[in-house]
Amino acid sequence: MSTGIPLPIADREICSTDPGNCNRLVASLLEQTGRGRSRWRFLWSESTGSQIVEFAVALPLLLVMVIGILDFGNAFNLKQKLTNVTRDAARVGAGQATSDLTNGSPPSILALRDVVANYLQNAKVNNCSLNTAAAAPAGAPWKWSFTSACPQGGNLVLTVNRGNVFVTTVTSGGFPVKVISTEVTISYPYVWQFNRVITLLVPSATYPGTSLITTDAVIENES
Repeated sequence: MSTGIPLPIADREICSTDPGNCNRLVASLLEQTGRGRSRWRFLWSESTGSQIVEFAVALPLLLVMVIGILDFGNAFNLKQKLTNVTRDAARVGAGQATSDLTNGSPPSILALRDVVANYLQNAKVNNCSLNTAAAAPAGAPWKWSFTSACPQGGNLVLTVNRGNVFVTTVTSGGFPVKVISTEVTISYPYVWQFNRVITLLVPSATYPGTSLITTDAVIENES
């Protein structure tokens, strides 16, 4: 009787001398082999099932961590770009003449608007069509603001104050010296993705969908 399974040497001798007893040995061996295979199949299926359960439990946490890292990284990157553009705009504005600041829409102020709009576009940030926004007086002499609606929601607000005054630690005649400067402020709406996945871990959690990222820069006027 052939089983395809090698028999021990002692069993081979029995099969050569007693064919009847050999059949019983082969049947017993086949039964033991079948049980072993069934046992391994059961253990493998049980291990696979536990791995699937563990993955299902860990997946929400992993997803929240990955989205959170990417989202906060993008927000920080946007903050850096806005900081750079406010510095550039304040530097350009500080070198502009102030002779046109009594006009309704001073060309020097519109030039700063265009500097910001072009910088954002080159930095791969949606400028929300800022270059088409009109200048509006912001309640103080030499101060204007530009407001533009963003497609992702919220408004981009650019404020330029050519008459910003700050007090230095230097004194003259016993009084602190005041410096007239250019201040540029940008508020940009950032849309979070984190609020879409945090509920996977905490269903009752609330997280703002949009936050305003604000930066400003101040540079002393040259004229």
